[in-house]
Amino acid sequence: MKYILIIITSLLFSKLNAQPNCYAFKYYGDTLQYKACKMVEKIDDKYYQFSKEFQQAYDRAIEVCPYFAYGYKEKSVAYLKSGDFINWKILIDKAVYYNKQDNLGYRGWCRYQFFKDYKGAIADFEELEKLVKDIGYSANGDYHLQIAKAICYSALGKKEKAIEIIQRQLSQKDYPPGWFDYYQLGVTYFEIKDYSNAMKAFQKQSEIHPLAENLYYISKVYEVFNNSQELEKNRKQAIELYKQGKFMKDGYTHHFNKVYFSEIDNN
Repeated sequence: MKYILIIITSLLFSKLNAQPNCYAFKYYGDTLQYKACKMVEKIDDKYYQFSKEFQQAYDRAIEVCPYFAYGYKEKSVAYLKSGDFINWKILIDKAVYYNKQDNLGYRGWCRYQFFKDYKGAIADFEELEKLVKDIGYSANGDYHLQIAKAICYSALGKKEKAIEIIQRQLSQKDYPPGWFDYYQLGVTYFEIKDYSNAMKAFQKQSEIHPLAENLYYISKVYEVFNNSQELEKNRKQAIELYKQGKFMKDGYTHHFNKVYFSEIDNN
């Protein structure tokens, strides 16, 4: 059931992250955004983000409606993926300027994921919290943005605050724990030497989404407990999971608290 909830959440996020409904602009009387939106309707199906045709189509739409926030965001993606971070920042800042609610979360996530700009990401997430009840999910669907905010605090050394944020999110009614929520919680507990709560979190992670990294940390807890038998058992299982491809993956960057095969195999 937990797996189903996570998958449904990811699918819903994908739909929410798709092109806006052009007729919604028309319904609210915003004819300029409606025209701009219609000009690029289904353009993603025709052209690749890096193509001249794709960029020019959005340029024309923005000429019609200079405050077409979605257009700036879509143009920005190719610059982000190609490593042109200066132009990405210019474009995504315009998207945020014209529509904070729909773009603050995305910009904050990118600041965290691609730039390790933890303070900037937190600022975006917390500004978004003032506008909406639920700040939503990361661009790849891996994390709720509250968990991403907690990771940023953890990266800044504020481990207890990170734990507080994760626990609060996990306690939300009807919130399905994400693929890596309990793992990140467990590692943060481990880092403040609260090994009992770390183990509880790692065990929950094993129930939801088994990971090589998670078993590796379980072995490290057993090392602290001087249980060499369980240490070696979990370390070997972690190696097997890694060989099966059951480890933290991302198409563009590395997950926070990622553990590599060599670390597991050499211990």
